[in-house]
Amino acid sequence: MVNPWLAMGTGTDPAEHTRTLRHAHETFLAGGPVAQPVRQVVADSWRRSASARATLDGPAPIDLDEPELRAYRDGHPLARAMPVFRDLLGTIAHDGAHVLAVCDPQGRMLWVEGHPGVRRHAERMNFVPGARWDERHAGTNAPGTALAADHAVQIFATEHYNKRVQQWTCAAAPLHDLRTGRLLGAVDITGGDHLASPHSLALVQATARAAEAHLASYAKYAKHPAPAVHLTVLARDEALLTTDGRTLRLGRRHSEIVLLLARHPEGLTGDQLATLLYGERDVRPVTLRAELSRLRHVVGPLLASRPYRLTRTVETDADAVETDLTADDLPAALRGYRGPLLPRSEAPGVRRLRSLLEDRLRRSVLTHRTPETLRLWADTPWGEHDLEVWEALAATALPGDTGPASTATRLRTAYALPPPSQRPRNAPAPSLRTGAPPRERGRDRPDSDGELSWPVTRTLVPPMP
Repeated sequence: MVNPWLAMGTGTDPAEHTRTLRHAHETFLAGGPVAQPVRQVVADSWRRSASARATLDGPAPIDLDEPELRAYRDGHPLARAMPVFRDLLGTIAHDGAHVLAVCDPQGRMLWVEGHPGVRRHAERMNFVPGARWDERHAGTNAPGTALAADHAVQIFATEHYNKRVQQWTCAAAPLHDLRTGRLLGAVDITGGDHLASPHSLALVQATARAAEAHLASYAKYAKHPAPAVHLTVLARDEALLTTDGRTLRLGRRHSEIVLLLARHPEGLTGDQLATLLYGERDVRPVTLRAELSRLRHVVGPLLASRPYRLTRTVETDADAVETDLTADDLPAALRGYRGPLLPRSEAPGVRRLRSLLEDRLRRSVLTHRTPETLRLWADTPWGEHDLEVWEALAATALPGDTGPASTATRLRTAYALPPPSQRPRNAPAPSLRTGAPPRERGRDRPDSDGELSWPVTRTLVPPMP
């Protein structure tokens, strides 16, 4: 069976493959279907890139300037893994026509190292520290697609969405905290067509595994080790439960149950849990008992009854965001917020938790009103149509930076709202949560690993022009 994460099969002519893919890419951009031999992972990435309106022929945006970058990466967990990356990939990068790159979960490049000539060439497309290389900003590329798919992947030449990047081939693998399952970022090696081989993909995968093991060993002796049980629920329909280094993917209902019990360590009666799961619906008690019985077969002694409760403390990635908010570290909270909590869940208890966290984040953004935090919120699928945030960003923009004001004006027009100068005195500033929305647009479905490539929210968006 052909490995779908490899760019080319054995014996494939790179030149012919480049031409075929370029034609398929042009057909897709013209509105046609994605045809063979485009891999499914690439086709899905092209669609996500087009939906996000990623640049087609421009450089990746710079997200962190030098002082911000230095402070951010010095405190990033992957800083401790850099000796591993340099030992396993650094020599290859310096001696060959490659660069080694490491990014955070949002696709921000933290380190780009390697052959000086190749680095200078890569700088022309802003493949530099501080640049944003997630799919939404840079289109299909190995580190961005590895983060979106949560899997190691190669991207060959004209498989890249951005034409400026199509002379490159790259291989990248995501990295996780082994004890919590939290996504830490990705490691990438970028160069010429010769990287489209099984060897380069295996190399970055092995490097990622070695770095994860190194970080786990470090955490073992840290003063505050990570919790033994962790639940990942942000931007996921199906939660990941990590217990003592073993990760389980839970079904949707089981994800809701474990989350609700994690938020109620004192336990819940059957009636209380049923209300949080089903609301006022008339659901027979046997239905909930059956769900809990199936869940017990999955998680074993972690689930207890009378009342229903978890026998160990379970921390979630949502808890980490709330901890950062409580510590008044809004930039860290926004970087840790990958998307809405169990976004497609209709369970009343989950919907309330989801709304509380998103509202708390948004209120903090509008209260702090710093360009950094406003941009972090606006530059997301759930903040890109938030008029109030864009107007605040326009008010804090540097002279000559007309982008936020232009976006705010476009959103006002789409929502048929008058300019701020025509708003009645003492009238509250409109927001997407109070204005009358023209319509609501859905997002993509979750990928094969249960994670949403574009997190679904209830944020209302204006009609497309």
